Amino acid sequence: MASINPAPVASAQLPSEFKTEYHPRSGCPTLFQPFDEFRTSEAQHNAPIIDDEPWRPFRSRGDFEFSEIAIEAALNKSQINSLLSLITRISEGRAQITLKNEADLLKAWDNAAAELTPFSKHEVPVTYKKKEQVYEVHTRPIWDWALDLLDNPLLVPQFVWDTCRVYKRSDTEFERFFNEPWTGDRWWDIQSSLPDVDGAVPFAFVLYADKTKLSSHGTVKGYPVVVRCANLPTHIRNGEAFGGGRIVGWLPIVPEDAGEEGKLGYTTLKRIVWHESFFKLPELAAQYSKTGYSHKCHNNIVRWLFPVILILSADYEEQCMMSLIRGRNGKCPCPVCLVPLAELHDLSKTYPLRSMEEVKEALRVYRRSKAQGEELLKILGLRPVEIVSYSDPHDALSFDRLHALHASLWKHLLGELKKILASLGHEAQAAFEKLISNFPRWRNLNHFKSVINVSFTDGNKYQDLSKQAFYAGVNILTSRASQEGHQLLCVISTYLQLDSLIGLDVHTEGTLAAIEAELLVFDMELKAYITCVESSDIEKLKLDWDFLKTHLWKHVVRDIRRKGAACNYSTRPNEKLHSPLKDTYHDRMNRKDVATQILHVDHHKFSLMLLRERVDMVNEHNRLQVLGDDLPDEDVDVTFNGHVKMGAPIQHPSSILDLENCSSVDWAFQAFRRKFTEFINRSLPTYGHQLTNWITFPADYQIHEYRYLKVNYESMVDWKQATDHLRCNPQFHGLPWFDHALIQLTVDETIFVRLIFLFRCCISNLGSFEFALVQPYTARINSARRTDHFFKLTRVKAIPRASSIFIPLNSFIRGALLVPNPDYQDEYLVVDHIDSDMFLRMKAWAPQ
Repeated sequence: MASINPAPVASAQLPSEFKTEYHPRSGCPTLFQPFDEFRTSEAQHNAPIIDDEPWRPFRSRGDFEFSEIAIEAALNKSQINSLLSLITRISEGRAQITLKNEADLLKAWDNAAAELTPFSKHEVPVTYKKKEQVYEVHTRPIWDWALDLLDNPLLVPQFVWDTCRVYKRSDTEFERFFNEPWTGDRWWDIQSSLPDVDGAVPFAFVLYADKTKLSSHGTVKGYPVVVRCANLPTHIRNGEAFGGGRIVGWLPIVPEDAGEEGKLGYTTLKRIVWHESFFKLPELAAQYSKTGYSHKCHNNIVRWLFPVILILSADYEEQCMMSLIRGRNGKCPCPVCLVPLAELHDLSKTYPLRSMEEVKEALRVYRRSKAQGEELLKILGLRPVEIVSYSDPHDALSFDRLHALHASLWKHLLGELKKILASLGHEAQAAFEKLISNFPRWRNLNHFKSVINVSFTDGNKYQDLSKQAFYAGVNILTSRASQEGHQLLCVISTYLQLDSLIGLDVHTEGTLAAIEAELLVFDMELKAYITCVESSDIEKLKLDWDFLKTHLWKHVVRDIRRKGAACNYSTRPNEKLHSPLKDTYHDRMNRKDVATQILHVDHHKFSLMLLRERVDMVNEHNRLQVLGDDLPDEDVDVTFNGHVKMGAPIQHPSSILDLENCSSVDWAFQAFRRKFTEFINRSLPTYGHQLTNWITFPADYQIHEYRYLKVNYESMVDWKQATDHLRCNPQFHGLPWFDHALIQLTVDETIFVRLIFLFRCCISNLGSFEFALVQPYTARINSARRTDHFFKLTRVKAIPRASSIFIPLNSFIRGALLVPNPDYQDEYLVVDHIDSDMFLRMKAWAPQ
């Protein structure tokens, strides 16, 4: 197919040079690299040893694949036996299945699981009111789990041991950036504090813990602990494969007791049980944190690994437990700093950070004199319990967007929004609901039909709703309609700015400065809202914003500098592991000895995951062997040339006359034949195609329509490939779906367009070409809208449909989400918070 490459390049402007400054103890010199080299400078991977029978200890590949299906489908004993009996009788395929019954399968699962460290049960005795009580904790020691990772030939080359400071060139200077945990200052400080021996490096753990309801009514609960390895890259560490998070513990839950709840002794008991149980997980790792562990890496370099808990990922309630503070009602309720309870809302003030030395001194005073010690502990907001840990929990605790923003602060803002809409009456509520229901669809964006009388528990839905509710409220909550509503939108606007900034996967000094500046804007707008509410007649609007989760993002910039991007300590990937536990409880259990049975199934799944990776590796090896010299270019994931690919073709082509006749229902097709003829003859020479004659198209000229477009582009955030999936379909699941996109119109101009028609056509003697008919959003907006300034909006206006234009597909930069402004015909607002790349593009695009 002939290609048309527009003069402008449809990709982000990328930094031309990077600098990597390694820790002095690594022995590595400072490295300077161009962009292409930096992107591909992963450690050279040794070819893994290919096992001819990677499904062992199963007797055949068929046995292994059957066991995968059985465990994922949660088949019970009767179903397994019936299915195996049927397969045994009728199977004549290439895969041999030797399993005969459920007992045979269980034995195979146990054999596979024997390769990995199993769970063990421990008793934790604790004395309460002079009586010893025993609690059970189930653990897979995290150091044993770490050794399982180190033994995996697929993961071994991916480990990063030495901390580094990375920079990208900005004009004439290098600007430092932060992404992975080893680019942060905490890893640097830890490596500097290790014994001065060759090869001394941290083995960094990320630990998460949270209770979850297993039964439908919440009467049966579990308390899983999840571990991840910070030495592995984010896409592996936060993924769902073998190198991702695993359950390594199941903590005891002290039962609720109405007669004891609220008493200091009972509250203290819960914390003692938690810490004594939790420490069973890193018990062996704590020993090696002092002596180190000698390990030969895949490149035959011997390193001394020193285990450290780099990150504690948790919601606020668990952070209180981990740091042993008194919680939201304590005098200093922050687990990181000593901010007083009454000052939580004031983000303009900074308070001293907590330290383990301070905690230890307070406990020493408490041991000498309970009265003096209790007074000191109250001032610091601490519980009178020893922290059983070999790492500083205050430094390891980290900001979590899910619980601090999406499922907390935004939930409060949404509550205020609903109250204000209710005060405006049913008409305003109905208008808001209609705008939410009609909000344009976007891939992986939750869509809502109703919001006013609906509540959610899913933080992901809250996150998506925040982006949609803001744009729905802009035209309803004007300053004339509601001073309270307009000021609340100012708060929501700066909230979205902060959420998008914090959510970047790569941070520079510039983005960190932007967060700190926006925090002050949020602080100012929130105070203005409080002032507005003080004189409001609307009932039950919130005046007290002194709650911890408003304050917590005060520490996010420090967390990013010390531990990298917020995705490194997000609870979101960990909470995804709760759902399989609930499924196991409902589908695979007899409701007895809950922890043992659930963890037994989880261990089987873990072992099968390891075997699946080995089988997939063999499959890929065999596939590449078959390809031989026909091996694709370097990026085997990209299965098409260029950065765009059409899909969903219509079975029968249309004639150009048929398309022109569509103008009776859509003016975009008016004079289609004439406009297309002029476009081809004018454009092809500018793209390097020499024309000897004026090209004309007969009435029966055939055009092949497509209704889907895949666009790959380089993200402005991390310079990696991202993909948008665009629809151009009059009937997609019963509804019309025509997406928007950002395109490169000229060398100096990028514009927004709406897709109208995607097609391929063949031109004699020149070949096949791919084009799009689009409606540009370049019409002049006569006067500036005040709301655009208040809320940092990007507004565009569509030209008439009859003035639509043709463009080559290679003009597409990426997809875009635009929401119509109902008060102004043909005007649209760009949803710049749809993803991080669009957020940054709009920061650069806005001045145009």
